[in-house]
Amino acid sequence: MKGFLKNLLWFGLLVMSLGVFAGCGIKKQEEKTGEPLSYTVVEELSIPEELKEKIEEKKVTEFQISYADEEALYLAVGYGEQKTGGYSIVVEYLKESEDSIYLETNLVGPDKEEKVSLKPSYPYIVIKTEWRDKEVYYE
Repeated sequence: MKGFLKNLLWFGLLVMSLGVFAGCGIKKQEEKTGEPLSYTVVEELSIPEELKEKIEEKKVTEFQISYADEEALYLAVGYGEQKTGGYSIVVEYLKESEDSIYLETNLVGPDKEEKVSLKPSYPYIVIKTEWRDKEVYYE
């Protein structure tokens, strides 16, 4: 009987653990169901000077920076040093839930036939949206 109770206890713990992990998966999915936010990709000349300095400091490694001024929220994502040029960044989504903002980007490498610079590059993107007082999550 003791062996049965011990096995039952372990089984219960396993089921509870799976429930917790499944719950995390559900939360993640809920986060991605927010409302899309409008945004613009900011050209280098239009990036606020203070944000440019932060990007310059961090560009060698991957980074995510949130920066706000009086009217706008800037979200910068960098992918660190790449061995060549020819990289671009795609915004998969920018969404807003009740209390958070979610941004997902992906780095796209150069086409095999594309002629690229053989110098290292530091791809990053800066997007601008209306200012909101919410936590930003980079995915």
